[in-house]
Amino acid sequence: PMGVLSCMKYLMFIFNVLVFAAGTCLVGVGVWVAVDPAGFQDIVAAKPVLSAGAYLLLAVGIALSLLGFLGCCGALRRSRPLLLV
Repeated sequence: PMGVLSCMKYLMFIFNVLVFAAGTCLVGVGVWVAVDPAGFQDIVAAKPVLSAGAYLLLAVGIALSLLGFLGCCGALRRSRPLLLV
């Protein structure tokens, strides 16, 4: 049973690291689109609704990064409240 719990601990940690990395990538793309929209000029300038997409990417990315970080801490410390967040 101890081997299974240890394996689950590391699997949860790896999964949360992947969630954190995905959130960080979304934040990076959101900042890129917000700061330099020239690369996305055709898409963003054509529809004003899509210009808010950069801020949506930022918000989702920050939320995923925070959840991934808390999940990593919860997996390493075996903290049930952190994992439930």
